[in-house]
Amino acid sequence: MELIHRDERLVAVYKPAGWLIHRSELEPRERRWLLQAVRDRVGRHVYPVHRLDRPTAGIVVFALDESAAAHLAGVFARRRVTKVYLAVVRGHTAPAGVIDWPLRDRAHLTRGTEPDSAPRAAVTHYQRLATCEHPDPVGPHLSARYSLLRLHPEHGRQHQLRRHLKHIGHPILGDTTHGDGRHNRYLRQRFQIQRLLLAALGLRLPHPNDGHPLTLHADPDPELQGILTALGWPWSRWQAPFRAWTMGAEW
Repeated sequence: MELIHRDERLVAVYKPAGWLIHRSELEPRERRWLLQAVRDRVGRHVYPVHRLDRPTAGIVVFALDESAAAHLAGVFARRRVTKVYLAVVRGHTAPAGVIDWPLRDRAHLTRGTEPDSAPRAAVTHYQRLATCEHPDPVGPHLSARYSLLRLHPEHGRQHQLRRHLKHIGHPILGDTTHGDGRHNRYLRQRFQIQRLLLAALGLRLPHPNDGHPLTLHADPDPELQGILTALGWPWSRWQAPFRAWTMGAEW
């Protein structure tokens, strides 16, 4: 866990892939909780205000008091936050596009509390940054083709990015729920990749003190940077553009 930002009202950290935000009855044997690690690091109580899926790495913000927690939770609920992600997906996508596909909250369906709930609006913007191709047959294809994307979700539905990319036929690599098992196995065997290739690297939100924009950036963790380099996309090429995109939020 890396500390990215701290002031008197909030703290932002880089969540490693595979970590839970907090304890869960669904994972009773898990012993890595981001909430506990952040609390130990800053030496005080912290308040979670949003979440990332367990396999997703990247920026997570915690409030340091109840007032800041209410402000930040409202900011996320009203979609006044700009979120920028990096992802590696199967195949060569279009240069850019918008995925407008409503989604049901799968957590409600699992618990059975809202079996007839209607899908809710979910929009994701994407831009292709680079492509690569490896001359190894995977499934019915004669080569393995991949794209590096930046993603900007307008909403925060459960597994939105993972479900949206699967919907357009370009699942995120390493996704064991919504991905392509053949390509996941290929990447494990050739590159020893055993994680979801998705990371939240940019976040822009109104600060609870005065509402002025606070822009947060993170570099991919060393493991993910090594994977990008192995695929021919060193992070040094994309670091500055990603920071500019978070500042400008141009799509």
